[in-house]
Amino acid sequence: MATPNYGYEKRQKELAKKRKKEDKLKAKAERKLHGPGEDGEAPADESAETEAGATPPAQDA
Repeated sequence: MATPNYGYEKRQKELAKKRKKEDKLKAKAERKLHGPGEDGEAPADESAETEAGATPPAQDA
């Protein structure tokens, strides 16, 4: 049976960590350029209406 290649596993883990860090920095830079309120954040009035665990009222159209 082949022995595990721990060096390879470590390198893959380091590369994944590096990619994740770069992605975070890129997202942070984009947020800084575009300003607050974008990037999928919920509007303040919507979050104020629904309190912790409460369901929003039904919308009758």
